[in-house]
Amino acid sequence: MKPAVGLLGGSFDPVHRGHLQLARDALAQLALAEVRFVVAGQPWQKGRLTEAMHRAAMLRAAIAGEPRFAVDLREIDRPGPTFTIDTLRELRVSLGPHVPLVWILGSDQFERLDTWRDWQRLTDFAHLAVARRADAVLTPNYALQEFFNAHWARPVAVPGAAYGSVVEFAMTPVDCSATEIRALLAQPPSPPRDARLAEVVPAPVLDYIRANHLYR
Repeated sequence: MKPAVGLLGGSFDPVHRGHLQLARDALAQLALAEVRFVVAGQPWQKGRLTEAMHRAAMLRAAIAGEPRFAVDLREIDRPGPTFTIDTLRELRVSLGPHVPLVWILGSDQFERLDTWRDWQRLTDFAHLAVARRADAVLTPNYALQEFFNAHWARPVAVPGAAYGSVVEFAMTPVDCSATEIRALLAQPPSPPRDARLAEVVPAPVLDYIRANHLYR
């Protein structure tokens, strides 16, 4: 079996320390060779996003110096709405049948998984890795709980199969969100706001945002 590849999808509008911590935790706990940040083109469940070139550039700035992180632009390059199932099909074709693929998602995303296109087929192409904070309790609906029970495995199962499992791993809490960051950036600078932004946004990303006058 070849080394496992982690996949962290999102709009990254903008990327922040929570995203990076999630990737680091997955890398450490799931025996991944790398984590690829899959930048969404136009997620069908979201509205208008910052231009894709900017979101990709911010990600590149954020992961510079992290050799086991990479940026994947296939969803930007593919026209139309973004669906994870299409991305996994494409990756499976390009990487072959024997590479373990691990789609990383937060517990809040897992609890909405049944709204995704062909969600029950995701494990036909990859493992799903659900990040959970220490105090978090999953509250999926009946269909998701059935799916979870049928596919649950321990993280040690990931390197031994190319797809098929739902595993859980612990996420180090990081209290921030892209929504909060955009709101802070839309306001005039102030010492408290600047301090908060420096706390949750990597410095190269913050420099890029200010140089390109984003989120104003």
